[in-house]
Amino acid sequence: MKFKPALIAAVSALTLVAGAAQAEKWDMPMAYSATNFHSATGAEFANCVTTGTGGDIEIVTHPSGSLFKGADIKRAIQTGQAPIGERLMSGHQNENAVFGFDSVPFLATSFDDAARLWEAAKPTMTTLLDQQNLVLLYAVPWPPQGLYFKKEVNSVADMKGIKFRSYNNATARLAELTGMLPVSIEAAEISQAFATGVAEAMVSSGATGYDRKVWESLTHFYEVDSWLPRNYVMVNKDVWGKTSEANQNVIRACASMAEYAGTWRSKEYTGFTLNGLRAGGMTVQRAGEQLQSELKEIGATMSAEWLKSAGQDGQSIIEAYNASK
Repeated sequence: MKFKPALIAAVSALTLVAGAAQAEKWDMPMAYSATNFHSATGAEFANCVTTGTGGDIEIVTHPSGSLFKGADIKRAIQTGQAPIGERLMSGHQNENAVFGFDSVPFLATSFDDAARLWEAAKPTMTTLLDQQNLVLLYAVPWPPQGLYFKKEVNSVADMKGIKFRSYNNATARLAELTGMLPVSIEAAEISQAFATGVAEAMVSSGATGYDRKVWESLTHFYEVDSWLPRNYVMVNKDVWGKTSEANQNVIRACASMAEYAGTWRSKEYTGFTLNGLRAGGMTVQRAGEQLQSELKEIGATMSAEWLKSAGQDGQSIIEAYNASK
């Protein structure tokens, strides 16, 4: 789904109230490949802003960690090395546990649940990012997360000793609790890591596996719907404060369209990418009852740990989420 021309025209109309401004170029680092749906959505958002501001602000995207690696993107924006960028929200869980709200196992396992969880968490996350010199623009969920292996796995015992790609605290902890060995690997490095044996498994969406052609190294994908993590786009607060109100309105409107279009893409991409994994030769199936049961026990442990570390903010998010059901 692309941004509708009529909506872009409406955004462009906002420039009629904008005063003359000096043209600015905003480089936008992104961690995932240009073909990934998050990157495609970001590119359309960038074009929307460039068009909508009449060229006052030109946003240029830099996918695949080409400008800054994924783990460095948020810090680069906070410190003004880049004005805007996208990052996996739970990638900051080591800074503050609240960032991992969307990676609590089996808390929100569907798009509808993930949407309610995001609405519950958005006020807290907006305030937290504001305190870190950042302005939240939009966030888009990944498809439900499943488990990738290079062998058949029917129980947690079958996972022992496997080198497991971790990308946040939740995935590292999942590895520990299942007896796997966590290895920190950025998205742009996935293909090489599996090809060289640096990693042998991961928890991720069908989208990531499809984009990185993991069937060249892996053989099995198990649907467990553990969580739906979000990527989010943020802008440096100082840069935002110097942006005219008219252009801020354009950016907000483009961000709203990006969140809608990106979420639609994520839903549509779920079935498409799983079929793509099958076409590549992988076995794609629901996890067996034993594996599901054992994973949910581990999920209960991780949930309790997250609530303890996230404190009152985490508790407030969960209470708001439960109240929305």
